[in-house]
Amino acid sequence: MAAPVPVEPLPLDDVDLTDLDHFTDELRPWRMFHTLRHQDPVHWQPEAAPNSGFWALTRHRDIVAVDRDPDTFTSTKFVNLEEVDDDQIAKRASLLELDGVRHRALRGLLQRQFGHTVISRYTDFLRGLTARTLDSALPLGTFDFVTHVAADFPINVLARLLDVPPEDNRRLIDWGNRIIGNTDPDYADVLLGSPESERYRDLPFRSPAAAEVFAYGRELARQRRGGTGDDLVSRLVNGTPRDGVPLTEQDFDNYFLLLVVAGNETTRHAISHTMLALTQHPDQLDLLRRDPGLIPVAVEEFLRWASPVYHFRRTATRDTELSGTRIRRGDKVVMWYASGNRDEAVFPDPYAFDVTRTPNDHVTFGKTSPHLCLGNLLARTEIRVMFEELIPRLADIRLGGPVRRVRSNFVNGIKELPVTVTLK
Repeated sequence: MAAPVPVEPLPLDDVDLTDLDHFTDELRPWRMFHTLRHQDPVHWQPEAAPNSGFWALTRHRDIVAVDRDPDTFTSTKFVNLEEVDDDQIAKRASLLELDGVRHRALRGLLQRQFGHTVISRYTDFLRGLTARTLDSALPLGTFDFVTHVAADFPINVLARLLDVPPEDNRRLIDWGNRIIGNTDPDYADVLLGSPESERYRDLPFRSPAAAEVFAYGRELARQRRGGTGDDLVSRLVNGTPRDGVPLTEQDFDNYFLLLVVAGNETTRHAISHTMLALTQHPDQLDLLRRDPGLIPVAVEEFLRWASPVYHFRRTATRDTELSGTRIRRGDKVVMWYASGNRDEAVFPDPYAFDVTRTPNDHVTFGKTSPHLCLGNLLARTEIRVMFEELIPRLADIRLGGPVRRVRSNFVNGIKELPVTVTLK
């Protein structure tokens, strides 16, 4: 097993979870989380106006408790740090921002498509797609792993699920970058929090790219309404939710955008972080090379280590208490999943990247939560197949230059990962 990476805690006064520049540094987020878990696990984090601050939860047990209790900690006031009014909620709410009966009804529209029976049928397709991606990238010798592998593979899977042509992949990737990367100058059309972003206040993530995604999705819906297709778009436009309330055009827009973003970004970043970890821990790569049968277990460690989404937010519906701290009705409560995945109370040697780690009770997808990631089985399968196909081809892989990270405290993303490979 790799030796633990030492994490030097920051002084509590230096912790600021709203300073996005902290999150472009490899270690600083983990140093902040370490300090909070040990010194102030239910921590009040002030924010600049117009936001009003939030409670930061950094321990695994508190994160799980809040995630399991939508009655006390609702998603309906939105799940990112941005504070929105009732008009914005009415226009922007997606599956993520619903609770209760309607949430279950909309999940149910696609639940089967992301279930074990359907996903297991994709395995051969995924292997073929992985081979095609690797056949194109690996002979380059030195290349950006994000562009040529980590982004290419999941977007091709998404294109298949949506039944759109591969030539649209570049647009899908670009939309995801511009929407999720709305705090990164390299990606954003308009930076979140800038005066210009007020023009786009009614669009998801305040991103102009959302309007382009809506237009694209609406044309697909027009073509497939009344048809017999089994793709995700056809399921949405021709299905009836269990509560009997049909999807409005706005419901479809927001559901489709969620598929475009979530179906690419998180898996892409998980694959990138995993590859970086394997280059930094060659003993673990060698272990998987010698015993590929460990890869299904290792996938859980890949997900724990990567933690591709730093946080999700809830809002207290009533005055309550959490680990001895009083929470008031209306307070934002933010679950820092990445911190929970390094909690010493749950993970022995949490800063050790250990591909044999079991049990591995990570919270990457949410844990027994009503909002458990709908595509978690697909993501696990994609990651497993990727590394089952990639690792046997590698004689050696090393970093080929600086690693660049997304400027965001929401998505834990790598935007550039130069590598040099030697093939067997």
